[in-house]
Amino acid sequence: MRVDIITKEYPPEIYGGAGVHVAELVKALRSGVDVRVRAFGADRDEQGTTAYRTPGELASANAALQTLGTDLLIVPDVAGADVVHSHTWYANFAGHLASQLHGIPHVLTAHSLEPLRPWKAEQLGGGYAVSGGIERLAYENAAAIIAVSAGMRADILRSYPQVDPARVRVIHNGIDVEAWHPVHDPDFVRAQGIDPDRPSVVFVGRITRQKGLPYLLRAAAQLPPEVQLVLCAGAPDTPEIMAEVQELVRGLQSTRDGVVWIERMLPRNELSAILTAATSFVCPSVYEPLGIVNLEAMACGAAVVGTATGGIPEVVADGVTGRLVPIEQVQDGTGTPVDPDRYVADLAAVLTEVVADPDRARAYGEAGRARAAEEFSWASIADTTRALYAELTA
Repeated sequence: MRVDIITKEYPPEIYGGAGVHVAELVKALRSGVDVRVRAFGADRDEQGTTAYRTPGELASANAALQTLGTDLLIVPDVAGADVVHSHTWYANFAGHLASQLHGIPHVLTAHSLEPLRPWKAEQLGGGYAVSGGIERLAYENAAAIIAVSAGMRADILRSYPQVDPARVRVIHNGIDVEAWHPVHDPDFVRAQGIDPDRPSVVFVGRITRQKGLPYLLRAAAQLPPEVQLVLCAGAPDTPEIMAEVQELVRGLQSTRDGVVWIERMLPRNELSAILTAATSFVCPSVYEPLGIVNLEAMACGAAVVGTATGGIPEVVADGVTGRLVPIEQVQDGTGTPVDPDRYVADLAAVLTEVVADPDRARAYGEAGRARAAEEFSWASIADTTRALYAELTA
């Protein structure tokens, strides 16, 4: 069986969880499937992988149009595949057209949903309407939709009621616990301005509305003074959210020490060292289909504090591998807390509880690594995905 996987992100051009997912899935699938990867961006030297650049004629066009232009370049090359599998709206249009043109089933994996990311209009302008329309077209016509969590499945069916529920399958994201593991390197940690002998809370993520970083920064002001806040955060969606985060960080740094902001993208070994040294990892997202970053932190032995939204409760076992922070959200697609001050106070209280008991935090971390290894292996995810391909081509 030949499966063509279409993705915007693929190594070395990865900036989010979807890219990590595709890279790991492809690696696991290749043991039993002829996988051809069709990725956006610069040329790759990996066998079975073809890259596609934005057509020169669209170099100055809206980003959404550039995406569609790249999709059109990909479609003819899918000829001969048995299944086409696309990831994110960027690739969904190519998957949909390839399915129609070549008469093959289109599988798509839902990593996020455009209706639930209305703040993307700040970044894409009118292109956000285009991305939403493309996503709807693909979801309503795909042979199968893979949701990375049960929470994501519910979001899909709520956002796109025309989709047949039988076509939406839950196959979780995964983690490679051999690649992600505890790394004890206190010298490196100190070199980043972090004191490994003090309690610390670590955030890792893009600076985007869905990640909830401004809420965390407000909550951090309520943490005990000895607690460090470590932000591994970059790639802002817009200048506006970057300015907001910068102002909040400056405010924190003016009232407490131990606020460390690392803007560069860290290699896995360096990030693992910071996660291993953390008393707690925090995921304050207001929208998170699953959150691979939570699995990465768990695999490094960190206790995880996460918002009780989306797929996070399917990863973080409350009171076992970490803690969940309650949230009541406005039902307008933004994920905004109904009472932001209450959410910030609850986040601060739960973080304080975890960092105040380092022995319990270590126990959470040990249980988290075990859970990541036992329940989120890429081998089992690949097996389930292959079975879905076989079902669609039988």
